[in-house]
Amino acid sequence: MEKTTNQGNPNLASELVVGVDIGTTKIAAIVGRKNEFGKIEILGIGKSESLGVNRGVVVNIEQTVASIKAAVSMAADKANVDIGEVIVGIAGQHIKSMQHRGMIIRQSLEDEINQKDIDNLIDNMHRLVMSPGEEIIHVIPQEYIIDNESGIKNPIGHSGIRLEGNFHIITGQISAVKNIFKCVTRAGLETVDLHLEPLASADAVLSDEEKEAGVVLVDIGGGTTDVAIFYDGIIRHTAVIPFGGNIVTEDIKEGCGIIKAQAEQLKMRFGSALSQENQENEIISIPGLRGRPHKEISVKFLAQIIQARMEEILEFVLFEIKSSGFERKLAAGIVVTGGGALLKHLPQLVMLTTGMDCRIGTPNEHLAGNDDELKNPLYATGVGLVMKGIEKYERDSKKGNNSVKVEVELTNEESKKKEAKKIAGHSKKKIGSYFTDLIGRTRDWMSDDIE
Repeated sequence: MEKTTNQGNPNLASELVVGVDIGTTKIAAIVGRKNEFGKIEILGIGKSESLGVNRGVVVNIEQTVASIKAAVSMAADKANVDIGEVIVGIAGQHIKSMQHRGMIIRQSLEDEINQKDIDNLIDNMHRLVMSPGEEIIHVIPQEYIIDNESGIKNPIGHSGIRLEGNFHIITGQISAVKNIFKCVTRAGLETVDLHLEPLASADAVLSDEEKEAGVVLVDIGGGTTDVAIFYDGIIRHTAVIPFGGNIVTEDIKEGCGIIKAQAEQLKMRFGSALSQENQENEIISIPGLRGRPHKEISVKFLAQIIQARMEEILEFVLFEIKSSGFERKLAAGIVVTGGGALLKHLPQLVMLTTGMDCRIGTPNEHLAGNDDELKNPLYATGVGLVMKGIEKYERDSKKGNNSVKVEVELTNEESKKKEAKKIAGHSKKKIGSYFTDLIGRTRDWMSDDIE
């Protein structure tokens, strides 16, 4: 799919996918492909400090370009490939969501509902009037209603005049999308697809069973915390909380009177989300600045600072869970991922604060090999973007009647059962995501800027 060549094995060139996670604290580039067993084989990974991004939004294009180049170059060297095209994740505080119901009146009762009717209904959702500067990123069907009969997942083949649908609509600032394109293009790369990062992370760390039972994905990044709620296999609610790991570091810096680099090291090496798990007599000695005496900090005091801020973030998460209306339907509890999930005793704090089961989400299930570095919540989004890219490659290959390697072919009966559980979507999804049109228009804007 990508303009990515494998110098070691040319036969694998067309299957290579590169995902770029542009975060607040790090930019990660991951090169991967699907092996013969259906697992994701990671060929190379590059990581650089993210200097030009604040809370998921590009604020300095030149610094972001340099960081992207560094991460992609590192991944290319490790994978022994030339990278030309990438799958990019989008997130940040500008991402918003809402619920909306749409309706169309069909002309004929004799004809059964078909894919064209669903396309028309979803296209109408894309025509909703947004606030100035906002753009619809995803329109996700929740359920369909035919002549007041609700709870229908796939209305194709049904008869009815009035076709309605409940939709989860995700929007973002067009300027934020434009800046991401600028950065990737100036780094000498082409963006072939954009994906909402919480959805990519969900693919990497959540199982189909969890999504069906009801689960909350909490992706704690450096600048923001993304919340995505799934139930009955469908995403039901998304939200972005404007706090992440960086604000915890700032609290440590202010509370302990030290510099930011020391605060980050303290958080990573000695930090805990539960102060009661630490003893009063555990002391850390911090070197003084330019000949000044050492500073002694209690590990318990450090944990109290971290716990206070993490409880605040979790209160926001709990508010979003209650706002979604699915509070009592989340049998699988909460899955925490992202760099913030590396804090010790975080699952215990989540369970104490929310009263729900909790586990740390890592992309282990989908990865081939035993690379412990990658089996880390820090890379959940990057691995998820690679998975999204492989899905796009397989769709495009099938569309072009090319052969696609698949580990096990499902029987017709199993395929029908799997399809029956899915909510009917737009036919465009077969050839690309809802970002396709957005990508085309953004390229046009950039051409105009250059002229």
